[in-house]
Amino acid sequence: MTDNEMDDFLKSAALPEVEGAVVDRITGKVLSSLEPVRRLPSAGVIALGLVFVLIVVATFGATFLGFSQVLSVSERVLIFWLVGSLAAWTAAASAAAMVPGSRSRLDPRILLAIGTAAFFLVFPILFHDYRFDRFFSEGISCLLNGLFAAAVAGVLLWLVVRRGVFLNPPAAGVAIGTLAGLAGLAMLELHCPILKAMHLMVWHTAVIPLSALVGYLIGRWAQDLGVKRKAAEFMQ
Repeated sequence: MTDNEMDDFLKSAALPEVEGAVVDRITGKVLSSLEPVRRLPSAGVIALGLVFVLIVVATFGATFLGFSQVLSVSERVLIFWLVGSLAAWTAAASAAAMVPGSRSRLDPRILLAIGTAAFFLVFPILFHDYRFDRFFSEGISCLLNGLFAAAVAGVLLWLVVRRGVFLNPPAAGVAIGTLAGLAGLAMLELHCPILKAMHLMVWHTAVIPLSALVGYLIGRWAQDLGVKRKAAEFMQ
């Protein structure tokens, strides 16, 4: 093949030129969507802010409903050490989810499973009253109080993380929902005077996975809405 034949072949295989109007239209759409942004705080600062929200919601919720003094010092230390540890890990995962490219080895789904299993195992170790009297009447009341506290925490947590860019909204929703659920559980441990093992294992622990489920559904809805919005903008 001669040089001229090679040139002819490359010219015939070249992509067609894009019309200038099309280029201008695409450029205009891209440039019009660009906005100045402020630099986010570090992941550590964001995580501290998220944990602070948990502490505030749990404390104010228990203050409003009334503090309980039935837990011993050792029980209180173990339960709230567990809450604090899980909250720190989940807050770190939530903060990492805000920034594209952040490295996080903490999968929110694994944290959810660990948190739920940990309390489901710790409560029967600490408490040995397995009576079922007033199981549903007492339990539903605690569950609703815990979920309400989790909902308040979820709103406040969203105010902290809303400036982030979430590449995986469902996973971020699980992380934030789990953290909100921990706030609800912590409030119940400060308030609830019931030390029946099954009450704690079922109704108190349930606040965490239910809150995480709500967070996942909201994240999934936000993801679908974002896809539809981008598709509509592209079609215009």
